[in-house]
Amino acid sequence: MNFTVSGLSPEPFVPLYGLSDGELAKRRARRVVVDGSGFPERIEMRDAEAGETLLLVNFEHQSADTPFRSSHAVYVREGATESRSFDGLPEVLRRRLLSLRGFSSEGMLVEADVVDGSEAEPLIERLLSDPAVAYIHAHCARPGCYLARIDRA
Repeated sequence: MNFTVSGLSPEPFVPLYGLSDGELAKRRARRVVVDGSGFPERIEMRDAEAGETLLLVNFEHQSADTPFRSSHAVYVREGATESRSFDGLPEVLRRRLLSLRGFSSEGMLVEADVVDGSEAEPLIERLLSDPAVAYIHAHCARPGCYLARIDRA
């Protein structure tokens, strides 16, 4: 089964670009300069490189009006203007332990599991083969941060 992994739209984050640290703090956001590994960027769907400036923000990734409504911290590159999508699993997901959560079209959790990203395709295909699953959210399993949305292609 073919699937697409989508990065976040930059639109909700553009108003934050260039704000002072004080103004970011008022919006529960922080500017972070990458100093190593472990900074998955959610718009361009890649690991940020040392020296890049990211914004750490709270993002509502599950906006359905259900008990599963949810938000979590995400990194976005300050200045990113184009979202990336992939047919198949991008490297930024392959390198992580993933929590994959299949949701119904109403936003109710149908099924979830944990898998090493390098072995995630069979689980994604199994989840998407269930007609009750409308889409999947991928999270970093350990810190729990939202990574991306996965849809049938």
